Amino acid sequence: MAQGEAMFTVGVVVGTHGLRGEVRVFPRTDFPEVRFREGSVLWLEGRQGPDEPVRVERARKHKNVYIVKFAGADSISQVESWRGRGLRVPESELMPLPEGTYYIHQLVGCDVFDEAGNRLGELVEVLQPGANDVYVVRRPGARDLLLPAIPSVIKQVIIEEKRMVVSLLEGLEDL
Repeated sequence: MAQGEAMFTVGVVVGTHGLRGEVRVFPRTDFPEVRFREGSVLWLEGRQGPDEPVRVERARKHKNVYIVKFAGADSISQVESWRGRGLRVPESELMPLPEGTYYIHQLVGCDVFDEAGNRLGELVEVLQPGANDVYVVRRPGARDLLLPAIPSVIKQVIIEEKRMVVSLLEGLEDL
């Protein structure tokens, strides 16, 4: 991991499991089978200090969480304090995405324009309510604009320029 490299949470320790050092991890990644496989190195979020590397010894899916055993953590007393802490990876280890898909951190901060070239505002948040994501665009002097992340609305994303072009369907500005 490069010094000062941005870190991204791929799971959160939500509790312990049994007495032998296993923890329950709620995944926050689309690639849990990669992140929680044997030998994978994650970074346990530090409370007051730096993150510390932990290596997956074994893991299994259980309902909506993963039961993970980390190397060297062999008792419940060693992992009790991990509850609520994130498991992270550096940006350089993020999984490549299919063309036309983006990580949320890549989208936040994009300037949003309509098809006529008028700046609408800045994308400040991505909501994930269900069927599709919703982009929250902060507009100067107006209410936030909520845009469904669907092809008929999101026409172009240029990550290198932090720029997005959208088609405002009738009624979207009134929401």
